[in-house]
This record gives sequence, structure tokens and C-alpha cells, in this order.
Amino acid sequence: MTDETYEIRAATPEDAAALVEAHLRNREHLRTTDPVRADSFFTVEGQLARLNDGSVRWIITHGDKVIGRADLSGVALGPFRSAALGYWIDGEYLGRGLAVRAAETMLAHARDDLGLHRVEAATLTDNLASQRVLAKCGFEKIGFAPTYLHINGAWRDHFLFQRILHDDPPPLI
Repeated sequence: MTDETYEIRAATPEDAAALVEAHLRNREHLRTTDPVRADSFFTVEGQLARLNDGSVRWIITHGDKVIGRADLSGVALGPFRSAALGYWIDGEYLGRGLAVRAAETMLAHARDDLGLHRVEAATLTDNLASQRVLAKCGFEKIGFAPTYLHINGAWRDHFLFQRILHDDPPPLI
């Protein structure tokens, strides 16, 4: 890691335009690991809709520039207390440990602020970089899911991972 400063923080509606710029800048870089996106995804309105879809969305910034995102989606409370982790890093900022930092930040938020018991993640079977990130963050491989997600125009196989955050009982309801 260089002496450059990065911030990982909750995304706000004011970040929508910077998210559009980041996604446009990384459209080709993310093509092989993302679903095919509608043109509306690459608009401020499209990003505002994603920021309000019920997921927990955080961004990674370098100065005023958004250089990545980390999400917790499908947050389930009650006895399940689980969510799914997703993340990406700008192609120009790879190899700086930012994905690990973002994932660890989201795991701490999931445990300390949301009280989640576990976080799951999935990677394409050939996405070795993401599998290394998950291993560094203490995830364990728990399975294989054929044709799991529709990525880059096709149903693709994935490896499934989880990290248990704690074994405390959930709050009584």
C-alpha cells in the first residue's frame, strides 16, 4: 500500500453522479464479472434507484473519485441474520489491498452495527483474485452452485463462501 489515502464509507444520494462515472470508466473492466446492465444503470437516476433498493451500499473513494463499491444485499434479520457480500475495485486501483479493506469494513459493519451472524459471498469459478480476497477475509468455501448467476450474458457457475461473524443468539422478537 502506498501513502495514498482512501476512504470507505456509506454511499449517499450525493454520490450517484460519481458512481455513474466510476461504472462508465470501469464498464469493460467489470464486463466479465457483472450482469449485462441496462442503459439506465449508467445514469444518475439508475444509481439513485440502486442506492434505495434496500441493500447496504458503501463506496471506496480516492479524493473525490469513486474507485470501488462494497455491498451487503439480501440482509435478513430474525433467526437467520445473514447477508450477501459483493464488491468491486476500479481497474486502475487493483493490487493495493482495497478489496480486502472494503470487505473487512463491510464485515465489521455487518457484525457490529447490523448484528449479523454470517455473511455469504459467491465468485465465478475462474475469479481467483476474488477468491483470494475472500480467503484473506476469513471466508470458507462451502459449495459449488451450477448456473448460479446470469453474468455477462450467460448463466455461470460459482463457488459459494461464508464467514461466521459470531455465535451470539439473535435478539428476542
